[in-house]
Amino acid sequence: MQARCAALFGAMAGLVLLAPISLPGAEHWSPPRTPDGQPDLQGVWINATLTPLERPAEFVGKPFLTEQEAADYVTRTLQQVSSERRDGGQQVDVARSYNEFWRDRGDGLVSDRRTSLIVDPPDGNVPPLTPGAQKRWDESQAWMEKHATDGPEGRSLAERCLSWRTSGPPMLPGPYNNDLQIVQTAGYVAILNEMIHDMRLIPLDGRPHVSPQIRGWMGDSRGHWEGNTLVVDTTNFTGEYSFRGSDENLHLTERLTRVSPDVIQYEFTVNDPTAFTKPWTARVPLNKTAGQVYEYACHEGNYAMTDILAGARAAEKRK
Repeated sequence: MQARCAALFGAMAGLVLLAPISLPGAEHWSPPRTPDGQPDLQGVWINATLTPLERPAEFVGKPFLTEQEAADYVTRTLQQVSSERRDGGQQVDVARSYNEFWRDRGDGLVSDRRTSLIVDPPDGNVPPLTPGAQKRWDESQAWMEKHATDGPEGRSLAERCLSWRTSGPPMLPGPYNNDLQIVQTAGYVAILNEMIHDMRLIPLDGRPHVSPQIRGWMGDSRGHWEGNTLVVDTTNFTGEYSFRGSDENLHLTERLTRVSPDVIQYEFTVNDPTAFTKPWTARVPLNKTAGQVYEYACHEGNYAMTDILAGARAAEKRK
């Protein structure tokens, strides 16, 4: 009997996690419309939050926090991640790079006080990699460790100011530059990310994806409307820039629904059978923000790349 009750409770918890967020008054609210009659998602939005992608070990089996638990977690987390700290030695201090003035990580959890952005699986964690994907990941990490300073090609795309994987797709919050701007026309939706000013132009006319031979860091996106929800289907990723261990078979489905004047519910599902043992889904609120998205001039001549490689050559000479 106890086992059956536990199983039933687990199934119900999973259903709660996967249910759409219901904001006060949202059931009586209808989104504004564009001139061609589509739900209006336009504006500048921010996805900053202290809610982690995966559930921390301290909250195993606890999908939601009480108000007091959430307040304690926020206070503790802001202290732990603060760039103002000066403990840990020189290397740690250098790694913190900027002070908190430049950060934009948010100062609270998502409104329902979830312990993870991942809502499926119910444990709030990214599913394990397949054996093949784990082998590829281990080999790539070993190669990076050995060749990271051979030349610029060994550095990440983010360090080279070419692309920032978590800015999208899928779009996840980071420590700063969490704004994005949505612009709509009759046949397209454009999403501009503040981070490295990446922009996706998403056609809505039902055209098929491009040839599988054509691949990119941001994949190939196609959109359509399901009621008030914009559904974006993205394939054709390159396996050279992985998202949490994904490969070129990543199939991403994003859903954007404006649930109030100031909130878009953003949800994405990762399906990559050659990388993950099962699909997984995360949900991130996009909150309306004032102002505009300015250019993130990441490159600036990329003098940092010269400094990294010059430092590596100097270290080699000291050996």
